[in-house]
Amino acid sequence: MARLSIVGVDDEYPALELIEHYCSQIADVELVALFQHPKEALDYLTKNPVDLVILDINMPFINGIDLLLNLPYKPLCIFLTMETQYAVKAFELDVIHYLVKPVDFAGFNKAISKAKDFLQFRDSMEKKKKEEYIMFKSDYIMNKILLADVRWVQGCGEYIVLVTPFKKYMILDRMSNFEEKYRDLGFIRIHKSYIVLGAHITSYDMAYVHLKDGEKLPLGRTYKNQLKSLF
Repeated sequence: MARLSIVGVDDEYPALELIEHYCSQIADVELVALFQHPKEALDYLTKNPVDLVILDINMPFINGIDLLLNLPYKPLCIFLTMETQYAVKAFELDVIHYLVKPVDFAGFNKAISKAKDFLQFRDSMEKKKKEEYIMFKSDYIMNKILLADVRWVQGCGEYIVLVTPFKKYMILDRMSNFEEKYRDLGFIRIHKSYIVLGAHITSYDMAYVHLKDGEKLPLGRTYKNQLKSLF
């Protein structure tokens, strides 16, 4: 998991010291900066996006809620405050947690864990969205094909043929290039001339790979180990 980047903002220096002390005891977090002056924090955060902001609410010149609303992006936020009357507003702003001072390490760590879990979930969803389709040029036209519709890819010299239930696409590319480009999407090489989506494979034997739609494709001897790891 990537490190959770954090900025702390509180007009009381002891609170900043506490944030620093607690963060130093938690794995996979990076405390990027601490600010006692909210305007300075706003200027910094506007130019330097981070994953999570830990904010006091009642601060001079600009309070924590206004600071959050004035950012050009929406980071995760934990309010760390003595005020209890802003809990409903915090809920409306989708903050990840609301901590009331004084805060012990267990409560702080729980809030950070929630931020980590949310960020991991969000990243996985964004990755899933990116992986729902692939784009390629065929017959001088850019095509966008749902990933689940790719039955297999067959190598034909300087070209590859991408097979879907509706159409076959001739693409000027090599199998090795396609394999490298889309390996992270679940494609697997089963033969020097065939690549399939691992999710479409139901079984295999000494000579063939069997797909969900009933088709079977030749299995190359040198590619069996990849299938073993898949199953």
